[in-house]
Amino acid sequence: MAFRTFTGLIVSLLLSLSAWADDQSAWSGLARNAPTGTRAWTAGDEIQINPSRPDQYTVVKGDTLWEISGKFLTHPWQWPELWSHNTQIKNPHLIYPGDTLYFSVVNGKPQLNLSRSDLTPQAQYQPSPHSPCVLKEEDYKHGRKDFAVSEAGKVLPCIRETDLKQAIRLIPTETIASYLASPKVVDENELGNAPYVVGFAGEHIIVGTGDRVYVRSITDSKNLSHTIYRPGSAYVSPENGEILGYEAQYIADASLQQPGDPATLAITKADREIRTGDRIMAHTEEELALTYFPRPPEQSIKGSIISVLGGVSQIGRYNVVVIDKGTTDGLLAGHELNIYKTGKIVGDEYSPIKNDAVNLPDEVAGALMVFRPFERVSYALVMKATQAIHVLDKVKTP
Repeated sequence: MAFRTFTGLIVSLLLSLSAWADDQSAWSGLARNAPTGTRAWTAGDEIQINPSRPDQYTVVKGDTLWEISGKFLTHPWQWPELWSHNTQIKNPHLIYPGDTLYFSVVNGKPQLNLSRSDLTPQAQYQPSPHSPCVLKEEDYKHGRKDFAVSEAGKVLPCIRETDLKQAIRLIPTETIASYLASPKVVDENELGNAPYVVGFAGEHIIVGTGDRVYVRSITDSKNLSHTIYRPGSAYVSPENGEILGYEAQYIADASLQQPGDPATLAITKADREIRTGDRIMAHTEEELALTYFPRPPEQSIKGSIISVLGGVSQIGRYNVVVIDKGTTDGLLAGHELNIYKTGKIVGDEYSPIKNDAVNLPDEVAGALMVFRPFERVSYALVMKATQAIHVLDKVKTP
């Protein structure tokens, strides 16, 4: 249980997106030092402005940086260049609900001006010298030496000030949090050869947290932490019918109590009931993206949406989908692809050819961002949806 808690803390840390840059030079450094495979923006790149952009926009609660950038830009991944033109906005991650952004073009370069809301942390009340001692966040980061002292020479108590208002985020991280560590995609051999549950301790019919299970053939006691999975659907290529991998559905976490055949495991956390036949895999720490740097892939990618996660049937914004391309195709976390709705085939009753039909062109229906690529498939978050999106719709490099 402690291990799972520690893992949760790590995932929470990795989801933090608030410390990318403190000034304009940091933004420039971010573009220059982007991860391998990212596009390195230069001053010569042309920013494509959204033709339906507003002249001004007031940030509301729930906005993300991606959404705001899309209001002003045709391609939201060009936001580092747009923000860097304005030294007033030193860090877009410190834009708060109530702030207003104004679009303008200065010397041929688009830029945004910022008007702070009176309710943002920057505009908080500043205590007078006679007010009670107040410790701010920067005092904890950089230290403080001047404290109020009583007539007897004792340091007086201070009030700790914490900002309640949260700055906007790059993407809605809570939407993808549950998919960062589990479920996972495995091949047929990895799942088929894994140890499995054969029975329960005691006379339990339903097993959950705190119960014990018996598992075939875990003789190695080096790894005490294990995860219980259940075989899920196969991910199949729509092009040739090839199986690209299998979904391993997360069921529970368990701790090895006694190795052997059968081995004894104690359930430390369970999302659903455990069944005989569920597979056991040693817990491993995956390399997760520390931050997401949205950008198009450098190479041409053409694939399809092959599944949608989360138990939904209609695909819209902020749904998690599975696409049939992965790391072997060059995809990395943060890569953005356009979603194309497959064009219909309609009959042409005016054609001189009998029963003639026309295949209408594919239309852009939205955009997605890869956040967890596997070898041959990837999990991606739908960032934009302009019309209904369906399984087997195509995805392509913008």
